[in-house]
Amino acid sequence: MRNFHKTTRVTGAVAVLGISALLVTGCTRADTSGTGTGASAGAAEASPGITDDSLSLGISSPLSGPTAGPGSCSVAGLYTYLEAKNAAGGFEFGDGKTRTVKLTYLDDVYDPAKAVSNFRQLEGDGIFAYVGALGTPTNAAVMPVANEEKVPQVLLVTGATTFSKDQKTNPWTFGLLPTYFDEGAAFGKLLADAGKAVTVATLAQNDDYGKDYLAGFQSAIEGSDVKVVGSATYEPSDTTLDSQVTELAATKADTLLSAVSVTPLQVGVLTRAQDIGWLPRIFLPSNTSTPATVIEPGQGTAYPALYSTSLTKVPVSPAFADDEEVKAYNAAFEKYGSKITTTYTPHCAWSYAEGAILEQAFKGMTDPTRDSFMTALHSITGFHAPLLLDGITVDTTATDKPAIQGIQLVQYNGKGYAPASKY
Repeated sequence: MRNFHKTTRVTGAVAVLGISALLVTGCTRADTSGTGTGASAGAAEASPGITDDSLSLGISSPLSGPTAGPGSCSVAGLYTYLEAKNAAGGFEFGDGKTRTVKLTYLDDVYDPAKAVSNFRQLEGDGIFAYVGALGTPTNAAVMPVANEEKVPQVLLVTGATTFSKDQKTNPWTFGLLPTYFDEGAAFGKLLADAGKAVTVATLAQNDDYGKDYLAGFQSAIEGSDVKVVGSATYEPSDTTLDSQVTELAATKADTLLSAVSVTPLQVGVLTRAQDIGWLPRIFLPSNTSTPATVIEPGQGTAYPALYSTSLTKVPVSPAFADDEEVKAYNAAFEKYGSKITTTYTPHCAWSYAEGAILEQAFKGMTDPTRDSFMTALHSITGFHAPLLLDGITVDTTATDKPAIQGIQLVQYNGKGYAPASKY
């Protein structure tokens, strides 16, 4: 970034780059009316974290531990978009001013208590908004605090329905991704549409993440010839899922829905099933389906079919090498994002698109307040953010849906993912 001081924060065993936020003196919080006006009559008084030439954002994500890959990408993609735009002259806001947008990021190791502590630290440092944080349990812990403090907690990198389904109760919280419910339903529909008897075993995280996948899947197979013959759960803190896989293998199900969010655990599921001779067709969630980090180390080509969902182009895939949006992303990421991570997961592309959504909201801000920001953020419709696949768009106007609308069911073909046509 340009023209501001860089500091180093150390969280756990990882040194995390932080960017000091400018504190706005004499400011008050905006009201919650959503009108875009400040607390006093006349000119709106600025919320914390915004001046005439800068705006400060904060994010807490797992930058170390078993979910460090997705967590780092959730920061790196957003950081890339913001820094590239800052270097090009900054962001144009709806009040006629141009500002640089600064990002402070901290490591929460996928621990809810640490995420809350980080949020309070960022709030104390004077951030304007808390954006793009990864994780269902961590964001769930932060949500009541953010809403009590009236700090935007938005465009969260999680598909849990809890962050979007009731925005009237939690008006300061808003999800980014299509829901895990919809992902589960897409896979269930694939099986149900096959029109034949299918047996399924399910493995799911014991929280809203896993419950949403299962609920969506069940909704799609109701009344069909698809039968769930075994189910198991796990905790994100588990170090192995060998016992759950062994239990499910005993059902001899021909299909496995593996709603596992922790990359090493998902790799372990693939290797353990092979070790004991169970080779079902497998559905992998979008956030733990990356070929380089999951399928290749898990020797996934041993299975008859691997399915997942997708919503963005894959910048590391040769199939998109000539795409203009991908070329712009790759050039910017090499300059900025690679300082944070060099390992690609879909979260890098998702959070890069998130940066463009934030830019649209900034353009709609008529006042330097959190209220005006939230009003503008909820006014975006029909927007194609960079890297989104054709047919997938951004619509933030609903009060019960996340920002990105639409998913594509895909199947791994040995080199990458292609649209799935049948089961």
